[in-house]
Amino acid sequence: MGARTFSCHKIAEGIGEGEVIISKDEIMFYLVRPETGEIIEKAHDIEGRSVAKKILIFPGGKGSSVVQSDGLYQLMMNGNQPAAMVIQHPETVLVAGAIIMEIPTVDRVDPEFYEVVKDGDRVRVDADSSVITILD
Repeated sequence: MGARTFSCHKIAEGIGEGEVIISKDEIMFYLVRPETGEIIEKAHDIEGRSVAKKILIFPGGKGSSVVQSDGLYQLMMNGNQPAAMVIQHPETVLVAGAIIMEIPTVDRVDPEFYEVVKDGDRVRVDADSSVITILD
């Protein structure tokens, strides 16, 4: 099929590449185990799976600013932050965290992207160029 590219909007600069993990639920980074990147929130749709070094696609964040920022910081200190984040409904706390932690982050993605991307795909998020590429 070849690589496919989609337009997006840069939130936090940088380029991240890796395996996609898709969450239908909002994420509270405080409920992610820093040592492994594993989601530990009960009944979360990706509970037990790790976001470490992955391209994390999710609707948005939840929880207070302190727990979100601390959760992302703890992940970063352990080297287990996502390689990049694709957020459907970003809010200020997540945006600030992504910028401070230097995690490439985008939103306003071409709607077709969400129809074709699948869990486990290899994706390159180039926030600097406002492009997401689904690799072969």
